[in-house]
Amino acid sequence: MVSIRKAVIPAAGFGTRFLPATKSQPKEMLAVVDKPLIQYSVEEAVQSGIESIGIITSRGKSSMEDYFDRSPELEQFLDEKGKLDFLEEIKRISSLAEFCWIRQKEALGLGHAILMSESYIGRDPFAVLLPDDIFDCPTPCIRQLIDAFSELKSSVIVLGRVDEEGMKKYGIIKPKKISERVFQVEDMIEKPGPEKAFSDLGILGRYVFTPEIFEAIRETASDKKGEIQITDAIKLLLEKQPVYGYLFEGKRYDVGDKLGFIEATIELALKRPEFREKLRDYLKSL
Repeated sequence: MVSIRKAVIPAAGFGTRFLPATKSQPKEMLAVVDKPLIQYSVEEAVQSGIESIGIITSRGKSSMEDYFDRSPELEQFLDEKGKLDFLEEIKRISSLAEFCWIRQKEALGLGHAILMSESYIGRDPFAVLLPDDIFDCPTPCIRQLIDAFSELKSSVIVLGRVDEEGMKKYGIIKPKKISERVFQVEDMIEKPGPEKAFSDLGILGRYVFTPEIFEAIRETASDKKGEIQITDAIKLLLEKQPVYGYLFEGKRYDVGDKLGFIEATIELALKRPEFREKLRDYLKSL
């Protein structure tokens, strides 16, 4: 079986839910504690064995490319000032993976963004990570999907239990249970609400696809907003090959939402020894 060495991170959106902060900077560069959102996805991919990452960008997003590049002037400054811990960290960031930057010229939906990576991916299976989600897991979330893919030999999407509000926000699958964490996807629906939801299993921003997904995306009609939804493309893929869902182990933060962003900042900071005690004391004082 071909090993999965490439990942795609779609990062071309406007980030309107975070305006005005995103008026002049990419949402993906907003920091949770002391790292930009996109770095969490990159590090998750690298920790899962990914060697090359294609990032889908758009106009005004060059700061992401600069962030993962070398910065000789800054490195020299830190070296001269003896700030070796910072120097080591910024060198590490620039060597995390091999990056390919792919421009999406029009905002035509997640499915279209993934399609932009076809020439970069080729005919191999690949991972997709949405930077709106931070996963804090004992085994990196995308690694869990890659391991499931190696056994199932077919596309795998990450699942999480959602409440009624979540059924209005996420795609929901119709599941056929295979094991405690593995479900064959029989059908799916985008943001159905509790009245029309097949289950409480929502699709939460991590995927491992076979390359046949590209043909399915090309065959997918645009929705009323003129966008190609990846959920619709996966439904077409279901007609040609099985697709599975994997109920991940760990915790997920929806950092594409302002409250989720705040929750992630607090909880991830509490895991850091240098912040834990003072932050806990501060929270108790409120």
